[in-house]
Amino acid sequence: MHAETLASRREFVAVALLYPGDRAARDRSDPAESRFAALFTAFASAGVAAEPAVYHDDFADEVAAQLRGVDAVLVWCNPVEAGRRRDRLDAVLREAAQAGVFVSTHPDTILRLGTKDVLVDTRDLPFGGDAVRVDSLDALAAGLPDRLRHGARVLKQHRGHSGIGVWRVERVEDSPLLRVQHALRGGAEERIDLSTLLQRMAPYFEAAAGGHMIDQAWQPRLVDGMVRAYLVEDRVTGFGHQAINALYPARSGEAAPTPGPRLYHGADLPRFQALKRLLETQWIAQLQQRLGLTRAQLPMLWDCDFLPGEPTVDQPERFVLCEINVSSVSPFPPSSIEPLVKAVKARIMLRTG
Repeated sequence: MHAETLASRREFVAVALLYPGDRAARDRSDPAESRFAALFTAFASAGVAAEPAVYHDDFADEVAAQLRGVDAVLVWCNPVEAGRRRDRLDAVLREAAQAGVFVSTHPDTILRLGTKDVLVDTRDLPFGGDAVRVDSLDALAAGLPDRLRHGARVLKQHRGHSGIGVWRVERVEDSPLLRVQHALRGGAEERIDLSTLLQRMAPYFEAAAGGHMIDQAWQPRLVDGMVRAYLVEDRVTGFGHQAINALYPARSGEAAPTPGPRLYHGADLPRFQALKRLLETQWIAQLQQRLGLTRAQLPMLWDCDFLPGEPTVDQPERFVLCEINVSSVSPFPPSSIEPLVKAVKARIMLRTG
């Protein structure tokens, strides 16, 4: 059904919130038991009928049929979930979009914005850093030792979440060994040789995993914490700050500290107003231009992770992009809920006239 006729055939606007679950969860389809209960309530208060679309590959066709009956679908599904990838889901979402359903985030936008490739695409922009694409295990073996002579590096798989496939690597002085730590929660620092490291990295170069990795320079000021800026389209709607994360360096002779919680704040937090201003007045527009994305293609809800960088003459307060999340942005600050609901409703009204 064409987009212009979807809402006109009903007296209400319908939105599906898609997130993973099993058969029992889909049969219940209870908004109150999901992590989006507050968002369901906000949509209802705005006159939007929001319904759960619990997803699993095993009943993908059933979800596809459900999506044909709504105006929009907001998607929360990691690129890798319990050993499964998003291939089947992405096909469902593309079919829904072709039928006139507004899909956020559309799989094509994710491929441009939500993979680690964005770090290479934007490395020369004001928020970029030293990042290179490594297309084979042989290329990693040839190039990594030289890059490590200039300092620690962070190797990142093409797509992932929760620190999966993100590794800090550093030379051990006067030794052939390397200090290596996986960012996955609970990962401990190890000392291994290059050959062992290459064995660990080999799976990330398989075609199913994207066939390449991103090698980014380590930011020493990670000790000052990581800030996550939450956005609805091109406006900042909140912040998250984590003082100690999974790759926080250990003191000599001590174990690395346990990662701390991410603390959530509204968009008016004084500490990050400079970052908010840069994102809204310059950086998002630069990102769109570089990636060839229109404002209409931006996710309804997404976030950018930044580490404090070494200051320069032009940027006394510097932020370096380390990741963009668009596949499954949750949790998020309560301050993002109202702007998200308004933006989704406005987008549907614009599409349906």
